[in-house]
Amino acid sequence: MAKYVYPAVFTKEKDGYSVIFHDLEGCYTCGDTLEEAIYMAEDVLAFTLYDYEKEGKEIPSPSKHVDTKKGEFVNYIRCDTEEYHRMNNNKAVKKTLSIPEWLNEKAVAAGVNFSQVLQEALKEQLHLI
Repeated sequence: MAKYVYPAVFTKEKDGYSVIFHDLEGCYTCGDTLEEAIYMAEDVLAFTLYDYEKEGKEIPSPSKHVDTKKGEFVNYIRCDTEEYHRMNNNKAVKKTLSIPEWLNEKAVAAGVNFSQVLQEALKEQLHLI
């Protein structure tokens, strides 16, 4: 997973903006306002590139130059697919583990949330916090 920057073509429409990433197949969105269109562009870019990564598809290089027509402009959009994955894939996965009985008894008596402790320890071990 990585950080990316791609050019997006914004087109002013009657009721907002449409956005397309010519470098990425099926990567387009829209918004009622420019701010919303930029937000939606960030989201669809992260979703599309995360999907490419997950499927093992080759990720094309971003274009260095993009031609526009009248009423269009180019804006570069950035995304972080690792951040996107963390924010959108919080499905719980059950894990079986073993700890010494005495440690389990002390933790239960102290009201320790095992899932929370394991998550925090894994994040620290993986340098995510």
